[in-house]
Amino acid sequence: MRRNASTAKRIFYFAMCFIALGAALLLAGKNVLDRTNTLSFCISCHEMKDNNYKEYKDTIHAKNRTGVKAICSDCHVPHDFVGTLIRKIEASNDLYKHFTGAIDTPAKFEAHRLELAQRVWQHMKATDSQECRNCHDVATMDPEQQGKTAQKQHQKLRSGEKTCIDCHYGIAHKEPAGGHSPDELRVDSHRQL
Repeated sequence: MRRNASTAKRIFYFAMCFIALGAALLLAGKNVLDRTNTLSFCISCHEMKDNNYKEYKDTIHAKNRTGVKAICSDCHVPHDFVGTLIRKIEASNDLYKHFTGAIDTPAKFEAHRLELAQRVWQHMKATDSQECRNCHDVATMDPEQQGKTAQKQHQKLRSGEKTCIDCHYGIAHKEPAGGHSPDELRVDSHRQL
């Protein structure tokens, strides 16, 4: 009987240590995810600071009359936990380009701009521009305060014919040369880039 009590105590202590370790790893992981979603982290490598941030810092997403600010992760990282994890894993491509020097000068970045933009466009089309919709609610838009073209395009948004990125690409970053747009992409809703 005494041996069983001793074994039960060991199992209990082992389980408590296992749970504590799991909780510590979970908290550490959440902390890392939160820190990698900050503007300071995003522009800590010169490729982002010298190219994307330089373009973004004077746009309506960075400065506007209301003071509402969208940072990199607001537009480029899903807001749900699983989507965030997936995007962080996919960011290994960005790390690869950083460490191999593929986009380490403005000229190299420009050479890859279309490819980089198309990856973002494809993701946004596949998710129906979910990152945009986290802040912009189509149901609360007042068409009477919009121009005729915006009213017409937002009707296509409501009907599902279009998504935000189809018209609003280039709103925070320079558009790729050559007149390319998200309309050229085939939507693959089963694959998120």
